[in-house]
Amino acid sequence: MIMENKNNENKYIVIRSVEEWKKILSPEQYRILRKKGTEQPFTGEFDHFFGDGTYFCAGCGQQLFVSDSKFDSGCGWPAFDKEVEKGVIEYIFDKTFGMVRTEILCNNCGGHLGHVFDDGPTETGQRFCVNSAALKFEEETK
Repeated sequence: MIMENKNNENKYIVIRSVEEWKKILSPEQYRILRKKGTEQPFTGEFDHFFGDGTYFCAGCGQQLFVSDSKFDSGCGWPAFDKEVEKGVIEYIFDKTFGMVRTEILCNNCGGHLGHVFDDGPTETGQRFCVNSAALKFEEETK
């Protein structure tokens, strides 16, 4: 579901002040997660990383994606074809920079993750294009 962003940060489970966010996030993570920034393409830690495990929100630790849903889209950012479970991602209609896109946020803390597009090559047809700095990775233990 795509909704207009009403900048209502109080609807999230994890709520922190600007000072608290700046203490727990690196400057790059803060710029991306809290200020809706983006990484330069092909520079993120997880762009060409394909280890087995789980990806979590770098802001609050909510589980977002699993490695089985990750694919190499060639877009310059980590790409996934689905969220780990329905409801962990919030979808926002985004008209910034003269484009029409769907922004994706962590539904737990409101952190900006990236955007989702309907041009994915798998059966879901989706490509979640995510900033590496918005993610933490935990390797699967065997």
